[in-house]
Amino acid sequence: MTMKRIGIIGTGTMGCGIAQVAAQIRCDVIFQNRKQESVDRGLGNIKKSLDKMVSREKITQHQAEGVLDRIHGAVALEDLKGCDLVIESAPEDVAIKEELLRKVDAIVADDCIIATNTSSLSVTKLASFVSRPGHFIGMHFFNPVPAMKLVEVVSGMRTTDSTVSAIRDFAEALGKLAIDVKDYPGFVVNRVLFPMINEAAFALQEGVSDAKGIDECMKGGCNHPMGPLALADLVGLDVVHAILQSLYVEYGNPRYAPCLEITKRVETGWLGQKTGKGFYDYGR
Repeated sequence: MTMKRIGIIGTGTMGCGIAQVAAQIRCDVIFQNRKQESVDRGLGNIKKSLDKMVSREKITQHQAEGVLDRIHGAVALEDLKGCDLVIESAPEDVAIKEELLRKVDAIVADDCIIATNTSSLSVTKLASFVSRPGHFIGMHFFNPVPAMKLVEVVSGMRTTDSTVSAIRDFAEALGKLAIDVKDYPGFVVNRVLFPMINEAAFALQEGVSDAKGIDECMKGGCNHPMGPLALADLVGLDVVHAILQSLYVEYGNPRYAPCLEITKRVETGWLGQKTGKGFYDYGR
């Protein structure tokens, strides 16, 4: 199955990245959000990303303009009609995703594949909100999407082999490393990564070292390009907290319970780079 027309629901960081890489392989992209200002902001962010690529001579100005021309902003979900694939990248809230998925399911054709970019929710549960669960699958991209190679391809209990094959082929066409994973909470990366972030926060709480010291230890001792606390600030401590809480609820294991060093910062509104302060102060 050739993916020519791609719908992206959600114009945040992940939606922008997915839209960009899809347009870069010459797909027509419908870039949807219910608020026009959010669509416009997202398109602006994609332009900034492409401008950086031009300045680094990774693409030409002509290529950047072509990518933007293939991304079409939309407010109405009905504009997703005719898509070969719709990727939902809405906030990690089951109620929000259920409402969107039920509406999209009633709009798209029977052969359209619906994918979710969820990082922690059950793909099998989300598939129960559509009439064709065999055509529903998880595509877990990583931030920043244009730079990160991995896509976790997550099959629900009723996802068909043909859907898995089509999505794996599409991910590889995007230049990604597509890895099949089972529908377990956190999949592979988040199940391994977020307990590490949590443990780093516990080390900070216990005074083992300061934030910079902990991060430098992991960079120098494990060859990580970024320390876990700086990574948490990049991801957003609200997102980190939500994923840890989801893992804790799903597995019932206290090792996933969010550290107070994370919880208190979220309560204070110190969410990391996007607010100017998290484990580090970004001077905003």
